[in-house]
Amino acid sequence: TMVSITEVMSKELKKISCEASIADTAQKMRDDQVGALFIEKNGELVGSVSDRELVRKAVADRKDLENTTVESIMTTPLNCIDSTKTLLDAQDKMRDLRVRHLAVREGKKVVGVISVGDLLAYFTWRA
Repeated sequence: TMVSITEVMSKELKKISCEASIADTAQKMRDDQVGALFIEKNGELVGSVSDRELVRKAVADRKDLENTTVESIMTTPLNCIDSTKTLLDAQDKMRDLRVRHLAVREGKKVVGVISVGDLLAYFTWRA
């Protein structure tokens, strides 16, 4: 049987405040060694931002990286997938949305994140 998303996903959600600057966000991605962060506002996850979005929406537009908030460039609402779906569903959804990360939901609660790297590692290991 196909392994579930929850077995492959990362349970550790890397988050940053919606008020953080682009520079702070890039620094946290580097320090946490992740390609995407969830954006938190009033204790809720309201969006996400990827390293590619930082480049496309901030650096390429020559935005002031110290004074532009991550909230102004984040993707909202979150790109999610239900925890009951398969890894192939996750792969399809990433391809359709052209993203490399999906928030994994159980009901309304975000319980993890699955990345294209997680899928690659799983399918490569199986091969």
